[in-house]
Amino acid sequence: MNQQSNNSQMVPEARAALSNMKFEIARELGVNLKQGYNGDLSSRENGYVGGYMVKRLIEQAERQMAGK
Repeated sequence: MNQQSNNSQMVPEARAALSNMKFEIARELGVNLKQGYNGDLSSRENGYVGGYMVKRLIEQAERQMAGK
């Protein structure tokens, strides 16, 4: 079985919006995220930011589906 990883974005136009969201959420959570390399951050801090991004995206999709 030959499995390939596909990390390409489905909507490339959303890249900037997702990047802005990431930095906004990091700021709200008090995580010192900066442009470029962030290897000094723990997996926990990075995961925290990613988890909140997913949570917020799900909330937005639910609101959109509900017509609000």
